[in-house]
Amino acid sequence: MTGRSDARLSDRPDEPYRPEGAHVVIGVGMRPGTASSAIVAAVRHALGDATLVCLATIDRRGDEPGLRTAAEELGVRVRTFGAAELDAVAVPTPAARTKSAVGAAGVAEAAAVLGSNWGVLMRAKEIHDDVTVAVALIG
Repeated sequence: MTGRSDARLSDRPDEPYRPEGAHVVIGVGMRPGTASSAIVAAVRHALGDATLVCLATIDRRGDEPGLRTAAEELGVRVRTFGAAELDAVAVPTPAARTKSAVGAAGVAEAAAVLGSNWGVLMRAKEIHDDVTVAVALIG
């Protein structure tokens, strides 16, 4: 990809997005060894009444036991994306620290957008303890 594509953020990012029946992807950023209970709690907080289609994250976290267990408990699969794919998405809240650590300016927001087939980012990243989550409506 030659340039970065912008993630579309809803017009009301500060308001909780909880439409009944909406299908969403939740992007997840976390440290290695994060407990499944922490991931599930963060996802449930962000999910509201929407229907979760999958969790999405960077490929290096895809086999984390906590993430796999959380996905199983939530009844969804995990989609992963490489750092270059994630970095091609211009996220609304990039982080230099994340770029330095994993090679992408953002994980949760970019993974949510990519996992949702370039849907609308309805909730920018939120940090819940050691878990970062973002929500995108399926495109």
